[in-house]
Amino acid sequence: MKPMETMKRVDGGVCAVRGVCAHGIKEGKSGLAVITGSGESVGVFTKNRFIAAPMVLTGSNLRENHRLDSVVINSGCANAFTMERGLADAKSMAELAAKRLNLKTDAIGVASTGVIGVPLDLEWIADHIDSVVAGLSDTPVGSEAAARAIMTTDTYPKEFAVELRSGVRIGGIAKGSGMIAPDMATMLAFIYTDADLPHETLDSCLKQAVNRSFNMIVVDGDTSTNDMVLLTASAAARDEPDEEEFQEGLNCVCTELAKMIARDGEGAEKQIEVRVTGAGTDADAKAAAKAIVKSPLVKTAVHGCDPNWGRVIAAVGYSGAAVEPDRISLVLCETTVVDCGTVVDGALVDMSGEEIKIAVDLGIGSGEATAWGCDLTCGYVKINADYTS
Repeated sequence: MKPMETMKRVDGGVCAVRGVCAHGIKEGKSGLAVITGSGESVGVFTKNRFIAAPMVLTGSNLRENHRLDSVVINSGCANAFTMERGLADAKSMAELAAKRLNLKTDAIGVASTGVIGVPLDLEWIADHIDSVVAGLSDTPVGSEAAARAIMTTDTYPKEFAVELRSGVRIGGIAKGSGMIAPDMATMLAFIYTDADLPHETLDSCLKQAVNRSFNMIVVDGDTSTNDMVLLTASAAARDEPDEEEFQEGLNCVCTELAKMIARDGEGAEKQIEVRVTGAGTDADAKAAAKAIVKSPLVKTAVHGCDPNWGRVIAAVGYSGAAVEPDRISLVLCETTVVDCGTVVDGALVDMSGEEIKIAVDLGIGSGEATAWGCDLTCGYVKINADYTS
């Protein structure tokens, strides 16, 4: 049974979930968002060694309490590589939200995104927190406002929500456009469900979902200091899903948000989807798929509509996956160019579309994986050459 046959898409992002409210504001490069929704919470965080102060604080709160009542997010400043001041500012940011919401400070999750090495503008946050809290809403408008507030170089807000067959809902918002190669792409995601599930189940389900979604996208190969995915369960649903149904729904929400991030890569004009099958292990398939979407040569060939499939073969070869040259097959935009190690003469490949699909069968085993990325354009260079100036 296909995943979407066991669920349906619903409007509202995080606010599609019972018990969740959101709002946000955006002024120039600065933004501020608040999401409220109490319950068991789990998180997955960046593996960058220079982890940003908000991630340190939020991770500590989750380890001690296993729950959150609200999340406050700012854009424009990453509050990363800001040392002791950064941690103090993250705590002050949590205190500001806690005071306005009448909550305990250690029940507040904090997230930031933007320029690294710049102190947080607490005065601006303090000046705007009241209006954000006053605008909190459980409608789709509230979710979209929050999704827009956390954008940096994103070109559109990213939201997705589903209702499972049991009636349980899962909804999320995310941001990310550049500095994307999550390893738990400055990327943030906030996901809520009204299911009543124990902490251990939420934790295992989130890790599985992240590994097959956010950890399978690449825009530019850089892992941010601020990557974070949070999952909170409000327990407001009347009926409960079994774990398999919940996992399927969470996988769907995370995958759709991840694909939006990949498609919205800085300067991107085309999305790339790579499906690797027939690998010796799933780990090999994952390595090969990510090597392809990460390759600058593949990405520029896609941008130029150049069917230079040799770049794909080369990426698989250096990925670390076990390969046997006489078994590999490659289909580019639905055209077979390599069949069990034999080059198909005269194959005509049309790469003019906005979605480029690459399928690789290693012909060794049953391992498989899918990764998503985007083309590399002059727009990416311009955005990042002028990012702080």
